[in-house]
Amino acid sequence: MRGRAGEVTAGVCAMALLAGALAGCGGRGAAPAARGHASAGLGHRQAEPAAGGGCPGATVTVSSAGELTRALAAARPGQVIVLAPGRYPGHFAAAASGTPAAPITVCGPRSAILDGGGIQRGYTFHLNRASWWTVRGFTVTGGQKGVVADGASHDIIDGLYVHAVGDEAIHLRAFSSHDVIKNCLVRDTGLLVPFYGEGIYVGSAHKNWCRYSGCRPDASDDNLITGNDIADTTAENIDIKEGTSGGMITGNRLDGTGMVGSAATAWVNVKGNDWTVADNTGITSIKDGFQVHRVYPGWGEDNVFRGNTLQVDGPGYGIYVQSRHLGTVVACDNRVSGAGRGLSNIACSPG
Repeated sequence: MRGRAGEVTAGVCAMALLAGALAGCGGRGAAPAARGHASAGLGHRQAEPAAGGGCPGATVTVSSAGELTRALAAARPGQVIVLAPGRYPGHFAAAASGTPAAPITVCGPRSAILDGGGIQRGYTFHLNRASWWTVRGFTVTGGQKGVVADGASHDIIDGLYVHAVGDEAIHLRAFSSHDVIKNCLVRDTGLLVPFYGEGIYVGSAHKNWCRYSGCRPDASDDNLITGNDIADTTAENIDIKEGTSGGMITGNRLDGTGMVGSAATAWVNVKGNDWTVADNTGITSIKDGFQVHRVYPGWGEDNVFRGNTLQVDGPGYGIYVQSRHLGTVVACDNRVSGAGRGLSNIACSPG
């Protein structure tokens, strides 16, 4: 749904309620602390998950790659697949869908590691037209891409540790909508091609719409990205593509450490419409904190930035907007330090 600048659409309201309902539900786990956060006063350590990685109860427990492959192929609404600690080499795909009343869950502790091997090819975990899934708690590493959702909606990706991948860590694509990415730890992306090393990526570039969305805008809409810790990405921590609308980016911890100037110059780049970016913290950027761009006609419009705390330590702005005609709202309650050119290149809005 397209909205006017400053308005809150029904979809955003619903996601705000969902964020509150989901807070504290995820399986967080011990992992390396973000470089630089502790010294900046923005540090944190994720708590060790409960046994089973926050799993609600086991329909089937798996302990090998073959068992996991078979369990995913046989998954039906309401089933819970629990990963035992250990390493699971290979590329894994889910293709069945759950239902609103009976989602499918795959979960495990951080010590359960899906290992995609070489970074030149493959998706380590693929939600392929698999809606109404909860994916919780475990580690994903290796492969060209970490977690990819294609045509997969109403999924929850919760508390994963995704690291050491060839391109991006987590990608929602091909009309994947109403999804939640929360409490995930993302590190060491872009090991194959730095330009494609985003932490979290929503949608598709317009040049790829004929490949992924039938030559139409990739309307991966109304997605919520909340409570994630993202650093050591060669490209943006979060990249929001043209064609997407109505999402929220809230309460994330962002760090430009490891970013490559030829791949990105901000933690977050918004090119979609009607996104709300609120209450995030960020440190150490190459240039700007957040950016808004129009890269395709009709997109990059009516986005809202409020309540963010941005320690940029870079030569640009806290929030850079390509054109004042895009209807961007930069609230005056954004707190920016260390930005060579100040809060924003457009005037802030009170209230």
